[in-house]
Amino acid sequence: MSGIIDIVVNLYTPREVELGQTGLDNEFKKQVRMPEEMRPGVTIPDYIKKMDKAGIERSLLIAVRAGDIRVEESFEVPYESVHKVCLDHPERFSGLAGIDPFRGMEGLRDLEYAVKEMGFVGAHLYPHWCELPPNHRKYYPYYAKCCELGIPIMMQVGHNLIYSRNRRLPSVGKPIYLDEVAIDFPELKLIGIHIGIPWTDEMISMCWKHENIYTAGDAYAPKYWPESFVHYANSYGQNKVLFGTDWPVIDPERAVKEFNDLNFRESASQKILRENALEVFNLS
Repeated sequence: MSGIIDIVVNLYTPREVELGQTGLDNEFKKQVRMPEEMRPGVTIPDYIKKMDKAGIERSLLIAVRAGDIRVEESFEVPYESVHKVCLDHPERFSGLAGIDPFRGMEGLRDLEYAVKEMGFVGAHLYPHWCELPPNHRKYYPYYAKCCELGIPIMMQVGHNLIYSRNRRLPSVGKPIYLDEVAIDFPELKLIGIHIGIPWTDEMISMCWKHENIYTAGDAYAPKYWPESFVHYANSYGQNKVLFGTDWPVIDPERAVKEFNDLNFRESASQKILRENALEVFNLS
């Protein structure tokens, strides 16, 4: 097996922190026990050093669109910011295009441009920032566009924490909501990231039912992954689970070490850490 692929990575340099493009307040950083020295941001060269130490070959970098930009506390990481990092380090990063369904046709054109002109390899959605569940019709034109472009879309499922005390968001991402989407878009690859906690078994059931639904072990350190998730990933679900960190929430060195400590079967480990991402995101 060659290097690991981390499918959930946020741009978290001092610039994004200064511009308020992370959505994370100081209380959340304390809650997830982020080291003090990391809180002002981490430069791309320093993050690449972390990737190297962890054995991560490529990170999929999200150009986040967190909710309706007209609403206070919503934010975005411009596509151009992610594209520049990808251009500077083409062997280490690929871009993911954030979705804001309130932008209508403009958002659809942006998505197409990101894929066709910037080389982005997938789309990303934060349902809770939009305060709309994943099966809401507001997203359907974007699901259709992903099918047309031949790219997968990942989205946070499960509950969400309080990332900013100035805007407390509802948990709208129950994994069962992917059921209807998978039926309506059978050719669309859907990735429910963040394990689906606290509805992990519901996330597993969706992966088992639908050939086009996947999940990812990110946002939670592997030592805390639910037992049912570890069993699924290590057995009959090894083709459906991908690896991620949700950096800066989980440090990549910690994530890889704790994953290895779980002693997965060699076949499952190779698929989760690399092979499944190559297939789902057409990286090979």
